Amino acid sequence: MAHVELSLTGAIVPQARTPADFEFVASIETWAATVATAAEPCLVIDQDLIVQAVSPSAAELLGLGKPAEVVGQRLLGGVLRLIDFTAEPGELDEPEAEKIAPVLAIRSGRLARGLIRVKGEADDTHITVDAIATPLLDGESVVGSLTFFSAVRY
Repeated sequence: MAHVELSLTGAIVPQARTPADFEFVASIETWAATVATAAEPCLVIDQDLIVQAVSPSAAELLGLGKPAEVVGQRLLGGVLRLIDFTAEPGELDEPEAEKIAPVLAIRSGRLARGLIRVKGEADDTHITVDAIATPLLDGESVVGSLTFFSAVRY
């Protein structure tokens, strides 16, 4: 014969927990800390287009130099040397540069993707990368973007 035992106790009330420290840190700061040590080629910029963090692999891929030297610099007209997709590549003009994925994600508040051609360290070299960027939000406001890069091999 089966035996069943029943006991009654007081109601279990969940205890309020103290939020973790990261819940009080702005998203751009959280992502910047993550990107700075990421293995993937990625970059975080703020709404003023200032580089907040760049992964070592992104710095190498894009020919930016040491990541610590890039942080705090303006992405357009400073860090990235963008060139157009013509047969004789020239510097990308300002209105076109504003349309690259990291900037477009901030301006539109939406996911952005596109190809970017970057001038290499030697004047006659260049690399084409696929960039996928997402806006970073603080509440309802866009405060920056997170971009992942992948080299395009022809």
